[in-house]
Parts: sequence; C-alpha cells; structure tokens
Amino acid sequence: MKVVFMGTPDFAVPALKALCESDHEVCAVFTQPDKPKGRGYKLMPPPVKELAQSYGIPVFQPESLKRDPAAAVEILSEFCPDVIVVAAYGKILPKEVLELPRYGCVNIHGSLLPKYRGAAPIQRAVLNGDKTAGVTTMQMAEGLDTGDILLVSETEIGQDETSAELFDRLSQLGAQLMLETLEKIDSITPVPQNESESCYAAMLSKDMCPIDFNKSAFEVHKHICGLSDWPCATTKLGGKLLKVYKSHIENMDKVLGQPGTIIDEKSFTVACKTGSVSFKVVQAEGSKRMNTADYLRGKPVTKGEILG
Repeated sequence: MKVVFMGTPDFAVPALKALCESDHEVCAVFTQPDKPKGRGYKLMPPPVKELAQSYGIPVFQPESLKRDPAAAVEILSEFCPDVIVVAAYGKILPKEVLELPRYGCVNIHGSLLPKYRGAAPIQRAVLNGDKTAGVTTMQMAEGLDTGDILLVSETEIGQDETSAELFDRLSQLGAQLMLETLEKIDSITPVPQNESESCYAAMLSKDMCPIDFNKSAFEVHKHICGLSDWPCATTKLGGKLLKVYKSHIENMDKVLGQPGTIIDEKSFTVACKTGSVSFKVVQAEGSKRMNTADYLRGKPVTKGEILG
C-alpha cells in the first residue's frame, strides 16, 4: 500500500518506523516546520523529519494545509497514496485532503475514544487517575477526533507510571495497531463514536504546576505523575523551586500532619490532606534531575519542614 505519513513529535516516530520497515511504501512525509530551540534558538527539525530523512523519504513542511488546500492536494496527488496515516501531526486537515486517498486518512490517537479527544489525552488519563488507557485508530473526519473508530488497543496504567512513561508505551502500541489496521482495512467495520461519552483533553499549562497538598495522597500523586515530564509538578523548599518528576503513595487515607509537612526526612515523605507521598525523582532550582536518595545526600531535608 502506498502511504503518505503525517506526524511531528516523538509519539509519531514508532509508527513511521514501523511503516518504513513493513511491506508498505512510505512515499512522502508531512511534518511541522523546524522550530527554534535551546539558548541559541537554533532551528531544530521535528523527530519525524529526522527519521524520514534517514530513510530517504521526501519531507514537506507546510505552515498550513487548510490555508491553501489546493496546494496540498497538488503535492499529494503526485504520490497517489492509497492512505494517509496521521499521528500527532498538529495541523488541521481540510476536507479535500481527507477525501483524496482511496482509504481516506487514518489517525492514531492516544486514548480510548471517544474519551479524551484533543491535545493531551495521555496526560489527562494519568491526571484523572484512570486505571486504563490506550490507543485508537480512526477514520478521520472534519471534527476534532470525531471520526469513526477502526481498532482499539487497551492497557493498564501502572500505579506509579508517569505520563512520559505511558506516552512511550502508547506510541509503541499505536505503531502496532496502525499496521494491524492497514492489514485489515478492507474487512474492518467502522464504528461511530458515542457523542454522549466524549470529553475533551485540554492542553497542559505551567499554571498547573504547583502541588496542592490540601488534596488526598492519591490526587497529589496523580498530579505529579500526570505532569511528568512537562510542565512538571513543583513545590517550594526553603523558598526555592523544587520540581518533582516521580512519587509514590506511602499512605492512602490517614491524617498524618499538616498538609505539606515533611514527615520522614530519610524518604522525603510529605503529608497530604489525607495520606502521604514520597518523592522519588526531583530537581532542585539550578541543579539537574536526580533520584531522591542522591538529592538527599547533598541536600538533607528536615522533618517538620513545610513545603509550598
């Protein structure tokens, strides 16, 4: 099958790699324009572009497809794709593009649709304390993640699993599900999404970072897990910012002291409204990320100290 691939970030890389190593022909890749990064604001290519170039695949980086759909259709028509595979492309596809290939446009979405449509489905699943997550392949329509469902792959979310860790797992699941979808595409019966079950996964922001210890240990823990690696949960220790990337629930429901109080200095365990959490991976202001044990060897904390 001739495939045009559209994707941009790390999440899309396993799917493109799987397609390149399959019997399908990836004839072109569309990805977002290079963006300035780092202190020198040097233009850096998206991960998908780097992989595509390593396979010698033509790469296109239009600012927008919707602004000039005729130009996009002209380019795509030269390749005569049987299907367009989309994974976290980050651009809206106009109707003219959606209808161009014989099998339309098939999207890999990081949730169990219709739950968590939108920009941050994986993070929202962790933040909300869901027990399961997954990936869905769908036939793309003009709405936001509203297309008919093709195939679904579900997985449990680990108790201490972070969004970053789940992100990596789901990207691999998505790659395999896409291959299965293309293999069975003639026999799959698309299933319309139940609109009454839909919910939107809004983008994350840095305003969400501060940890509120006046919540339960479960809520605090899932807040930390859900915001790792970005924008990252934070608190204040000695008036300085402390990022917390990983944690563990030490006690679920007992009242163990004033919320935000360090109740065990050896394990960096902090009291919440109910229960307690221990910090497992942290980053002090002006320092690098490290395991808490390493952090405490250089910067011991004091029992009874209050964070925030």
